[in-house]
Amino acid sequence: MNTCDLCDRFDAQVRVLDLPLRDFGGRRGFSGTVSTIKAYEDNSLVRAAVAEPGAGRVLVIDGGGSSRRAMLGDQLAAQAAANGWAGVIVFGAIRDSAAIGAMALGVKALGTCPRKTDKNGQGQRDVALAFGGVSIRPGHWVCADEDGVVFADAALE
Repeated sequence: MNTCDLCDRFDAQVRVLDLPLRDFGGRRGFSGTVSTIKAYEDNSLVRAAVAEPGAGRVLVIDGGGSSRRAMLGDQLAAQAAANGWAGVIVFGAIRDSAAIGAMALGVKALGTCPRKTDKNGQGQRDVALAFGGVSIRPGHWVCADEDGVVFADAALE
């Protein structure tokens, strides 16, 4: 089911992310259970997360909207795809966009930046997030496609 159909059928149950995210991954449509990271210009926790079995989950990263450092690059995206993550949504920037575009992974972000992040082990994992007009918790469900991103408390299909 796509985001438009979800909004039509379950309007009272979905929350639409109000951000101009762009598609970068090779998969335009993806959905799954949410896992979260909150970190500003430090992707240490992203590296740890994508090393785990994704089991079809979607990693939602609150990078504070920063366009100064890329929270995801081709190496971490390749690891996420290999480990079974359905997608990555970044409130911030990514890099290596051409390589990521060839991967079987959904990736949405505000934009790109060629500069990598610091690696200081800072941030929080599996915490509640709030950006783009929505509240997001680990275990929520997300569906993303060319038309947008919608969150719900549980899977809608």
